[in-house]
Amino acid sequence: MPVRVLSGALLGVEARCVEVEVDLSPALPQFVTVGLPDGMVKEAKERVKAAIRNSGYEFPQGKVTVNLAPADIRKEGTHFDLPMAVGILTASKAMPHDKLSAHILIGELSLDGKVRAVQGVLPMTLMAHEQGIKGIMLPQENSAEGALVEGLEVRPVETLSDAVEYLSGRKEIMPVALDRQRALEEGWKGEGDFSEVRGQEHAKRALEVAAAGGHNVLMIGPPGTGKTMLAMRLPSILPRMTFEEAVETTMVWSVVGLLTKHKGLVSSRPFCSPHHTVSDAGLVGGGSSPRPGEASLAHNGVLFLDELPEFKRNVLEALRQPMEDGKIAVSRAMMSLTFPARFMLVAAMNPCPCGHYGNPLHECNCTIPMIQRYRSKVSGPLLDRIDIHIEVPSIRSREMMGKVEGEPSSSIRERVNRARAIQEQRFAGKRIHSNARMGTRLIKEFCGLDEEGRGLLEKAMDRLGLSPRAYTKILKVARSIADLEGEQDVRAAHIAEAIQYRSLDRDLSRMM
Repeated sequence: MPVRVLSGALLGVEARCVEVEVDLSPALPQFVTVGLPDGMVKEAKERVKAAIRNSGYEFPQGKVTVNLAPADIRKEGTHFDLPMAVGILTASKAMPHDKLSAHILIGELSLDGKVRAVQGVLPMTLMAHEQGIKGIMLPQENSAEGALVEGLEVRPVETLSDAVEYLSGRKEIMPVALDRQRALEEGWKGEGDFSEVRGQEHAKRALEVAAAGGHNVLMIGPPGTGKTMLAMRLPSILPRMTFEEAVETTMVWSVVGLLTKHKGLVSSRPFCSPHHTVSDAGLVGGGSSPRPGEASLAHNGVLFLDELPEFKRNVLEALRQPMEDGKIAVSRAMMSLTFPARFMLVAAMNPCPCGHYGNPLHECNCTIPMIQRYRSKVSGPLLDRIDIHIEVPSIRSREMMGKVEGEPSSSIRERVNRARAIQEQRFAGKRIHSNARMGTRLIKEFCGLDEEGRGLLEKAMDRLGLSPRAYTKILKVARSIADLEGEQDVRAAHIAEAIQYRSLDRDLSRMM
């Protein structure tokens, strides 16, 4: 009679329940694993054999068949070691099977029987809770991550013997308890502060507006003007993550294996900055066994692309879907997966190939066609999804050496929080939470202009050569500016400021 032990398989950032079926039969000694296992799962037989023997138990003689059901799902990872070992010991009558159906088992085994940490614990814990399973048995190092899910008994084990003794009723393992709100607050940390940035008041104001409305930003300026420094401090003025947002982000980091030891929750908004040599799979996810990319790791945080025109064209174009939908669909012959990717894009680039166009301290020798070719490396459809373009000029020495510090991030974040609260109330019952996500219908509803504002916008479109696509962007940014000031209506002053944040839409020939 086969023995069944419950475990899980990862499909993207979600998990599916898997039954590890073990059957012993009198035949020549053999260990066979079926059910679409990958190389790591097939290698488990050697780890399981050694772990059972070195833990003081007898490995059964004869043929051992392990089936991972359902067989149409590819099984990957080392977390099947523990359920395989427990299933074999149960099938050989070394332990009872009464508690097996009430627990999911995951964990990698070392040769001496210790249970090592594995990836993807949080998705499997959530799956166990959704399936109505009583508890989960997992490695000690993953206990904080597993305890994030309420209503599930999370029992950590350090060795195979611990698992066998508990399931046999000879040892008690207390479930792990976790103060979720405390974990959220203690894990939060601000990386850098806006008070450390000298000068660049215009750029800091633009980032405040972007944070208030969730807008994507493109910074254009010569090298060394602080574009990267500004981008790295953007998370410090964003609202703190809710527990639900933290769990969503933690799931992605768990699957990729980036959670640090004993830290079960990603409670600070992530800041991801991939190098411009990154592949499309590295940025948006994919591969033969699809895994999340940098865009998904930045979920609920900031994705920073420095030297934007240096990224490959196909890599940048792959960002268009997640910037629009907040998710990434990866299709393969045997599966279709979806990764979350709701991030704020912050990009930086030089104004021209040499980097010194518009810099009063250095002469630029680039021609208009050279500048146009350089800027055309970033496609129009991608720029369509970036609401704010700001110029970051060179800083004068007196600004760098001044003693007066800028406004701290805590003060800016308070204003951002008030603006976000207005938007939460405005979009209650809708599927969006920020101004940047407004469509045409919502823009008409919430961004109405008076005669003065409409006239100002029309003049700007004509005199500055702004493209038609800039029209809705200006309205959305103006709405965020009004929210920062607590204004119910969008006024001409808000439109005037929003127009300043569309520098790339101007006719280049008029700027030379």
